Amino acid sequence: MSIDITLTVNGVSHPLAVDPHASLLHTVRDQVGLTGSKEGCDDSECGACMMLIDGRPVNACSYLAVQADGAEVTTVEGLADGNDLTPLQRAFLEKGGVQCGFCTPGMLISATALLRDHPRPTEDQIRIALSGNLCRCTGYDGIVAAVAAAAEQG
Repeated sequence: MSIDITLTVNGVSHPLAVDPHASLLHTVRDQVGLTGSKEGCDDSECGACMMLIDGRPVNACSYLAVQADGAEVTTVEGLADGNDLTPLQRAFLEKGGVQCGFCTPGMLISATALLRDHPRPTEDQIRIALSGNLCRCTGYDGIVAAVAAAAEQG
């Protein structure tokens, strides 16, 4: 049995028929075709699947697609303006916040929400905001430095 929903992803409306138990992550990846958000743990532990729902970061692997019906969903693909990276994305590259890149989409989503709510965060606020995102490569210092640098740029 499918349920008809409309997902607005990065400003584009997508009428979809989804299984009632389908996660937002799999629906966006498989039906909408945006694969930037990753499935790391499928248990809301790693944050690689993070998306913004009406501006609030959520683990899309544990969020049902039907829950997002009518909401504004922002994926990592929706952060940049075409080929123009955001200051946060540029800072990730410049400050060594990216190594393998698997966690980067979720980190960018969480940091985007943080900077929207706290334009000049402290290091502790940055670390707390990113605490739901696991990185196995960088040791977090480059990521924290990137968020701080983006905050300085405004």
